[in-house]
This record gives sequence, structure tokens and C-alpha cells, in this order.
Amino acid sequence: MRYIQDFFLFCSGANRSLLKKAPIEMNKYVGIGATIFFTGLLAAIASGYAAYTIFNNYSISFITGVIWGLMIFNLDRLIVSTMIKKNSASSNFVMALPRILLALLIAIVIAKPLELKIFQSEIESELVLMEQERFKTQDDLIKSRFISQIDTLTDEISTWKTEIEEKQKVRDDLIAIANAEADGTGGSGNKNIGPIYRVKKDAADKAQEELDFVADKNNKLIQNHESTILSIREQINSELTSSKRVGLSGFAARLEGLERAGMKSAAIKMATLFITLLFIAIELAPIITKLMMERGPYDLLLENHKLKYDDRYSVQNNHISLYLEKMRLFQKNSQEYRFKNAIQAEKELSDLALSQRLEVLQKEKDLWGKSKGKQNILDF
Repeated sequence: MRYIQDFFLFCSGANRSLLKKAPIEMNKYVGIGATIFFTGLLAAIASGYAAYTIFNNYSISFITGVIWGLMIFNLDRLIVSTMIKKNSASSNFVMALPRILLALLIAIVIAKPLELKIFQSEIESELVLMEQERFKTQDDLIKSRFISQIDTLTDEISTWKTEIEEKQKVRDDLIAIANAEADGTGGSGNKNIGPIYRVKKDAADKAQEELDFVADKNNKLIQNHESTILSIREQINSELTSSKRVGLSGFAARLEGLERAGMKSAAIKMATLFITLLFIAIELAPIITKLMMERGPYDLLLENHKLKYDDRYSVQNNHISLYLEKMRLFQKNSQEYRFKNAIQAEKELSDLALSQRLEVLQKEKDLWGKSKGKQNILDF
């Protein structure tokens, strides 16, 4: 039991040395640590399932779940441990607002994979419908490439058949007129095969010849077009057969399936909403709990410790600033001193060189004067 308590205290991110000075706060932070731990555990399970739907591999799913769970656990631990209760409720809320927004985002991310698992059967049904719709769309796209060509050929066939039917109607009408003339039921009303009948019979025979010519020509064209349409349909069937039928089983497809299932069923929509709210409540529990709790001894100790550290840091910072300022003044003064000494040294060197040069010139002058005096004596 002691080890479990220590572990949950570690999960809470509380300062153990300060917490020992306020043992009354121990149970509170054990509860906060347990909430943080189980939130991270749920995050690991959710991300592991999400990874399994993507990679379909237990090892990758386990590693992904552990990494994600540890990240969420560490993030929650950091969020709670950095919150120091203030006397003002508004200050506490402003301090917690960014953490609350982050917790909301984490809760939604955790909830979605578990929702996919809970409503797996409903999602599978939607995936079947989505696959059928997707396959139908693929088939329609393939057919749309050839449908205009088939329609054109069909229209031409219909035109040629209509022309044959019109010729047949003209032929049948002329034959009926000739027969009516022959049996006396029409035309002149005389029952005989006379010259009038022969004229009408010739017209019917001519119409028959035209019909035979048009029918022979159009039937050949119709057969060619029908064979072309048949080959096009065979090509369509071939492409439909060879087209890849990729099933929908990925994470994004499942999310879409869950959304569609929610649109069809109010119960599923409400259930997903409440599951998300549940995880939001779980994720916000450590933060809300800390906000709702009164300012306790641990918070006072932690604030005093922080103030002492800030004071110590401020003093050290002031000492460092003074030291740096003195170093800057020292460097400035030393540079000025070195500059003056350098000028003085150069002046002394210049004076020395100048005096040495004057001495040399003076000696040369003296020597020249002596040599000039000797020359005058010799001349005399």
C-alpha cells in the first residue's frame, strides 16, 4: 500500500519534501495522482487501438500506445504540478484556462478511438455501404468514358431502323392500294387487273425495291454498330473486372462511418457525445479538483518556497548585475589607462629618438666644422 501511495504521489507531481510538512494534504494529492495515472492509461489504450486500425500490427500498436500514454501522463502531471493556488478565484481561473483548453483537446483525442471500438459493429455496417457507394462511383466513372460513344451509335442505329420502318410503311400502303384496285374495294371500284392496277402495282414494286436497298444497306450498318457496341461493352466489363477494389478499413474511414452512423441514429449520436464528455470530465478532473479545493498548507509552503527562490534568484541576479557593471567599468577604465600609457610611451619614444637624432646631427656638425678649419689653415 505504501508503494502505491508513493507512486500516486509521484504521478501528482507534488514536492515530497514540502508535502511531508503538510501531511493533511497527502490524500488529496494521492487522489490527483491516481486520476492523472488512469488518464494516461486510457490514453495509451485509445492510441494503441487507433494505431492497430492503421497498421494492423500488435507490436507497433503496443509501442505507439505506450509512447502516447506516457506523453499524456507527463503532460497532465506537468499541468497540475505547475498550478499554484492563489487567493483570488479569477487569478486561479485565468491561470488554469490554457490548461483547461489543452485538457479539452487531449480528451477529445483520447475519446475518439474508444468510440470507434465501442460502436465497431455499427461502423462495420456503414463501411459496407460506403464501400458499395465507392465501387459504384468507380464503375460510373469507367462507364462515363464510353457512354457518349454508345449513345451516339445507338442513336444512329435507331435512325436507320426508323428509315427502314418508314420504307416498309410506304411499301405496305402501296401494296394495299394495288390490292384494293384489283378486288374492286378501292381506287376505280372495278374488280379487274387493268392498267390502273398495273400502275399501282409498279409503284408498289418500286417501293419494295427501295425498301430492299435501304434495308440491305442499313442492316449492314446496324450490324457493324451493334458489334462495335458489343466490343465497347466487353471493354467496359474488362476494365470493371480489372479495377482494384480496395476495402475501407482505415482510421479516417472509421471516423466517417461513426459520423454517418450518428447521423442515422440519435442514440449513437448521444452516446458518442456523452463518451466524449466523460473523457473531458476525466481529463479535467485533476485541474477542476485543484481549482475547487481550498488553499491548503501545501499551497502556502509551495508559494513560500517559490518566493524564497525568487528572492534568492533576485539577489543573485543583482549581484551578477553589479559584478558585470564593475567589470564593464574596469574594462573601460583599464582601456583608458592603457590608451594613456600607450600615448605617453609613444611620446617618450619619440622624444628619445628625436634627442638621439639631434645628438647625431650635432656631432656631424662639429666634425664638419673641424674639417673646415683644417682646410682653411692649409690654404693659408
